[in-house]
Amino acid sequence: MAEMSAQEKIALITQGLQEVLKKELIIDVIEKQNRPLKIYWGTAPTGRPHCGYFVPMVKIAHFLRAGCSVQILLADIHAFLDNLKAPLELVAHRATYYEFLIKAMLRSIGVPLDKLKFVKGSDYQLTPAYTMDLFRLSSIVSEHDAKKAGAEVVKQVASPLLSGLIYPLMQALDEEHLGVDAQFGGVDQRKIFTLAAENLGKIGMKERAHLMNPMVPGLAGGKMSASDPNSKIDLLEKPDAVKSKLKKAVCAPQEIEGNGVISFVEYVLFPCAQLSGKSSFHVPRPEKYGGPVDYATMDELKAAYADGSLQPGDLKAGVELALNALLAPIQEEFNNNAEFQKISELAYPPPVVQKKQKKEKKIGSGYPAKDKKTDAAVAQAVADGKVKPEEAVAQAVGTGAEDAMEKLKVAE
Repeated sequence: MAEMSAQEKIALITQGLQEVLKKELIIDVIEKQNRPLKIYWGTAPTGRPHCGYFVPMVKIAHFLRAGCSVQILLADIHAFLDNLKAPLELVAHRATYYEFLIKAMLRSIGVPLDKLKFVKGSDYQLTPAYTMDLFRLSSIVSEHDAKKAGAEVVKQVASPLLSGLIYPLMQALDEEHLGVDAQFGGVDQRKIFTLAAENLGKIGMKERAHLMNPMVPGLAGGKMSASDPNSKIDLLEKPDAVKSKLKKAVCAPQEIEGNGVISFVEYVLFPCAQLSGKSSFHVPRPEKYGGPVDYATMDELKAAYADGSLQPGDLKAGVELALNALLAPIQEEFNNNAEFQKISELAYPPPVVQKKQKKEKKIGSGYPAKDKKTDAAVAQAVADGKVKPEEAVAQAVGTGAEDAMEKLKVAE
């Protein structure tokens, strides 16, 4: 592949992003300083990664092709701080699981890993220097600003924990301690990026650029989230599960905006196909509905969907085919790697089912345990006319004191 010009590198770095803050810093590094742009992308190892993670993976592929130096931060301490989403005893296992899975994802779309560096937050966030910087930053950031910064990232609860306020401050400091020129993330991170831009300079740290991906809608509408099983497809989902989830996905005919299936094609399947040299999206439509069709561009696909020539069922069939092809090498790697499988079990152990405890029988209450079968049989006999009501009472409690005491078994 021919060497890219500075302009081509900048174009590839910013391709498909929703927003870029301080683009001039990127231009300065690439054009004037003539060196690789240093970028980091962070992810907190909480729930199992899903197919939405292909969106940042595509951009990481772009960064690497543009000659950037890229670090992936496995933010294990952040995972714990985010309203205890990941218990401390599981955080280390989950960070390792994320590294296994992210590497498998990148290999599945043909991204070389030799220029990629993985870092755990706990490797440097527990040092005296980092702790002192956290104290310094906390002395100039108000509780209001810290809470506002994490509003779209940290889980919000009625009575927020202090850990949720520390989270955005640490994410800002990561830029300095990882030594990068830019931080990359989703547009939901914008308030944290703004916090970093407004405050790091006040404690003597340089300003960074911020690169933001659009947020991909989930299959059930709204944000694709690891905590909502109906909104996403896990990377290890079997083909029948993929088919089932796509079948239930919200995909209104002729509606483009907010359509999670359309967005998935636009931000995951098309870009991943382009990385492998393909330039179209295939829909395996039956002959009676017009036969198979290939769309060369996303605009062409959207136009066909908007005018009704591409129906939801056919679109979902195309997504199912392409997605299963994308997941197959990841799942093959998982199935052939015992260490990968073991860390999956350690990171996400099955929930412990609590056995229902039997009610303790109280002695000396003065009331017998009823024989429901006998009571039901007597009641039915009365209803059928086989036993007179007065006979039923006698049968239940006896006709004399001794007989009644024996039947009731009243404790003395």
